[in-house]
Amino acid sequence: MFDAYEIRKDFPILSKLIEGKRNTYLDTAASAQKPCSVINRMVKAYEEEYANVHRGSYWLSDTATANYENARKLVQTFINASKKEEIIFTRGATEGINLMASSWGNKNIGSGDEILISKAEHHANLVPWQQLALKKGACLKYFDLGEDGDFILDNFIKALSDKTKIVAVSAMSNVLGTIFDVKKVVSEAHKVGAKVLIDACQFAVHKKIDVIDMNADFLVFSGHKLYGPTGVGVLYGKYDLLCETPPYQFGGDMIEHVYYDRTTFTLPPARFEAGTPAIVQAIGLGEAIEYLMKFDFCEIEEYENMLIKYTTDRLLEIDNLKIIGNAKNKGGVFSFDIKGIHPQDLAFVLGKEGVGVRTGHFCAEPLVKELGYNSLTRASLGIYSVKEDIDVLIKTLQKAKLLLT
Repeated sequence: MFDAYEIRKDFPILSKLIEGKRNTYLDTAASAQKPCSVINRMVKAYEEEYANVHRGSYWLSDTATANYENARKLVQTFINASKKEEIIFTRGATEGINLMASSWGNKNIGSGDEILISKAEHHANLVPWQQLALKKGACLKYFDLGEDGDFILDNFIKALSDKTKIVAVSAMSNVLGTIFDVKKVVSEAHKVGAKVLIDACQFAVHKKIDVIDMNADFLVFSGHKLYGPTGVGVLYGKYDLLCETPPYQFGGDMIEHVYYDRTTFTLPPARFEAGTPAIVQAIGLGEAIEYLMKFDFCEIEEYENMLIKYTTDRLLEIDNLKIIGNAKNKGGVFSFDIKGIHPQDLAFVLGKEGVGVRTGHFCAEPLVKELGYNSLTRASLGIYSVKEDIDVLIKTLQKAKLLLT
């Protein structure tokens, strides 16, 4: 059975005192903490197995290459991709989206074409498409969510047209917690001939990904939100689409042949991994995925649903606190406002009590402003979150209210 208290023992940082207080870490939506297995695996890779990959003919290079490519296979298994060649290692989800906008988008989007995203997108899944639209004379369209932040399929369908070339949506909002029905998004988009990119950064932490079942054309997620290291992420793409996509960067390892007057490029995934990759980071991500695959995602979901309800009920005990985003299908993200208290002041008091939360617009400034705010406070859950974290949060919020009002 899933036991968050036992899981906490795997994360050494959670036992560290913060400002002399219990470490109440509620910022997993920004970046997750790392289990010992990931930390130790990366240390071993540096201490015992490090060399550059793919071109060496000696034991260290062969070993590093095998470990790096094994991480690719682990990602393939984790998201149920058809083949490992559909897995591209990037510096993060942001680079993955930029890669698609710059390469696939530059080739396939033209004047008058439409790019469709939701109003709840992170800047990383908005600005690249915005800039592509400006460059190509295309139209960037947005579809609305419901009043409570729910994904409304009809809103999405109404925004689709035969001019839509690509749909790019989050599987789970980092502000509202809303979980999108991406399978229906893909189905409807494909009816008009549009491709679909899924931003699964938040979703991958909480839900099982199956790209075959989703039928997504492209999907991205980051390593650091998935209990792995920073500096590495994943772009998944259907292999035939990746083969049709031109390179994003040029240099070593992505070439087939180089001549003084021309260059030919190799097939995916190497085509999109120019230069020395994030070798140890990719190995660390593979270890994080192995760690997660020990658990039953149905049990994780059941536990998190319990904790989401508990958190919601406890937050509503606080006078003048408004939760932003109350979708029926929601993940463990709680953005909120307390009337009369600036989020930064609130976070400062919480931080002094060892409570780590996020403030601001969470890289979704248009959404937060449309909701009527310049800044919010956000608490977010991970597999190591427990009721005591929420109890400490509520107690500290009550204390902060007394100090700040």
